[in-house]
Amino acid sequence: MKIAGYGNHFFPALSNYRRAAEVTFPKTYFMELAGKKAIVTGASKGIGLATVKALLEAGVHVAGWSRSKPELEHDNFHFFSCDVSKHEEVEAALGKTRAAMGDDISILVNNAGLGFQAAIDEITLEEWHQMFDVNVHGLFYCTRLVVPLMRPLGESHIINISSIAGTNAIETMSGYCATKHAVNAISHSLFKELRNDGIKVTNVMPGSVQTNFFDKIDSVTAHDNMMSADDIAGSIMYVLGTSANYLPADLEVRPLKPKG
Repeated sequence: MKIAGYGNHFFPALSNYRRAAEVTFPKTYFMELAGKKAIVTGASKGIGLATVKALLEAGVHVAGWSRSKPELEHDNFHFFSCDVSKHEEVEAALGKTRAAMGDDISILVNNAGLGFQAAIDEITLEEWHQMFDVNVHGLFYCTRLVVPLMRPLGESHIINISSIAGTNAIETMSGYCATKHAVNAISHSLFKELRNDGIKVTNVMPGSVQTNFFDKIDSVTAHDNMMSADDIAGSIMYVLGTSANYLPADLEVRPLKPKG
């Protein structure tokens, strides 16, 4: 049994409940995702790759944008090399995406991001600028080019992957926290700006996730008590499936027992 375009992998408890209780949700409770078209940035690994796989399982046609190609082959998956920090590469990737999939892009997942840890007087100018160029400017480049394609559709969704660092300051990570504060602010402004066009904007703020993000963070090592990339992908799929007049503006998720 699948629930409105979702694979049971992401909603086993809900599907088991439906089988046991023979409950049928109204068709309008979940939006059907099959056949829709999506762009996911940072698609080569971690949350981005897990989200791509979840979307494909739901029958969505997906364009994955990242600097390196993921180990994924699927009839509905199109990879386009793209460094989102460079506006010309975003323009080129969108042109290739439209040629391959058409103009009716109704889902954008702004996932590409990175972080560096250092004291304010020790972080390099290159590291500081790279975080803002990818985390903030990249999100801006992608969104400003995709929104004109979404407006005529009447129902679209932008998911911005932020972080709890966007609301909780972390010592020696001022640059990363600043970029995620910016993502939060952009998301909140955008949802008000675009809601009357039928475009939802959801800001997802995960706590610690077991991904390669921590490869560049000396003080933290990824471990099994963190959330998984599939956990976050499942949350994204739920948000994307909500009914047309229901907007989850902010979604903060954390591991229940981060230390085991």
